[in-house]
Amino acid sequence: MNYGMILDVALQLIAVFMAIVFHEVAHGYMALRLGDPTAKNLGRLTLNPLAHIDPIGTILVPAVMILLTGMGFGWAKPVPVNPRYFRNPFRGMLFVALAGPGTNIALALGATLVGQLLLLMVPSTSTFAASSFGVNLLMALFTVLAFLVLYNLFFAVLNLVPIPPLDGSRVLTYFLPTEGRRIMLQMERYGFIIVVGLFYFHVLDGLFRAATTLALQLLGERWIGLVFR
Repeated sequence: MNYGMILDVALQLIAVFMAIVFHEVAHGYMALRLGDPTAKNLGRLTLNPLAHIDPIGTILVPAVMILLTGMGFGWAKPVPVNPRYFRNPFRGMLFVALAGPGTNIALALGATLVGQLLLLMVPSTSTFAASSFGVNLLMALFTVLAFLVLYNLFFAVLNLVPIPPLDGSRVLTYFLPTEGRRIMLQMERYGFIIVVGLFYFHVLDGLFRAATTLALQLLGERWIGLVFR
């Protein structure tokens, strides 16, 4: 493995960590605003990644997937939420669920804005062929921002899939009648297996292609040319 590949993996992992951590903290903050102090009491309302790391889902799986496929995916320890604190448990869980993907979308748009502003400050005639500390630092920044756009969109679309334990299931549950809610709650024990099956049989490929297409549109040709030259 050469230096360039190691740096690329490290920059992607930074983007994955940020997408995961902000997603989970958003759930906890929304729950707190609705009256549930569980995440706060357990010290999970922090951006310190050590508080959210799952050794397998946050480190091993993303690193292996980036090395094998060039793209990363992972998960953090879920932020604990106790809906009994909410006045309306199902409505509360709806807002808590939407907070995660909503934060990922906001981060993707924020990274896009920062990157595009940086591009405006770099003359179009500039060349990055020469290697220097300043050029390498700027390229690393553009790369991290690009992966932030991509992975945050990935996490947003994935978590909106209405299968437990993904956030989309909480959104769907709110709009279901009582019997439908009962079925969704029963699916919780099998949800992870179902999600793995969806990945294995490439059912979600269309969603990821759509997220990739949107990310590329947000980045634009010049930014893409700098990062993936």
